[in-house]
Amino acid sequence: MKDNILLSVKDLQTWFELKRWGFLHAGFVRAVDGVSFELGTGEAVTIVGESGSGKTTLLRTILGLARPTAGEITFNGRRIEGQQASDLAWLRSQVGFVQQDPYGALAPFMSVGQVLREPLIVHKMRTDEQERRISEVMGEVRLIPVKDYLSKYPHMLSGGQQQRLVIARAMILHPSMIVADEPVSMLDASVRVEILELMRRIQQAHNLSVVYITHDLSSVRYFSERVFIMYAAKMVEKTDVREVVENPLHPYTQALLKAIPDPDPENAGRFKDIPPGEPPSLI
Repeated sequence: MKDNILLSVKDLQTWFELKRWGFLHAGFVRAVDGVSFELGTGEAVTIVGESGSGKTTLLRTILGLARPTAGEITFNGRRIEGQQASDLAWLRSQVGFVQQDPYGALAPFMSVGQVLREPLIVHKMRTDEQERRISEVMGEVRLIPVKDYLSKYPHMLSGGQQQRLVIARAMILHPSMIVADEPVSMLDASVRVEILELMRRIQQAHNLSVVYITHDLSSVRYFSERVFIMYAAKMVEKTDVREVVENPLHPYTQALLKAIPDPDPENAGRFKDIPPGEPPSLI
């Protein structure tokens, strides 16, 4: 085991009870089932899986937003699982969250300045320090000139600018880890690479640990050294990015690679040999 482990997840299970019918117990949905991994300080990893594979529930459990059924989560030497949300204030300042839908993640009645100032007020930062930190983080995400953006509201920003603001909010308290849930899936193709490269620059500049969640295996190379493949609530493959492309072991990983569009115009309209069928039931 490494000495610089920031996040450790061991045998994690997050099951949700199905609705009861009278005295009948309908069972559970096994959203996360026996997941284990470690994340080092300054390391970026990508968790890849289709919708319903359990990757977002895994993220929510790590953040303390969903209660685990079993297993252990340790962040910076402190246990997370089993604690009440009110006892995890220390975690909120250490972990930044970048959501999938930037517009939905931002309060429409709050200006850019208010969005960034709110967490600083909650954590009792002095007013003069607030101004300095807001200007600093807006410069990092390229929302400049700063004075032109402070009074704007989310609907006045483009999708890419909204996501830059979400990233700025995630960075405002100097976190040691960022978790990003499909951060570019709702953006135009022209700005997706820009946002991924921005996050990569920030990660390297601050030696941040990053958990990047996506269903798009083609975007992994922009961001991380290691990749974890989730399928049917389990991690079925853990390897480095080059290995997963050159030597995928699990049939689902092989199917993901085949699903990546081929840029060769001669292959337009050709169907790849993708395995048929549906994922197994999680109930």
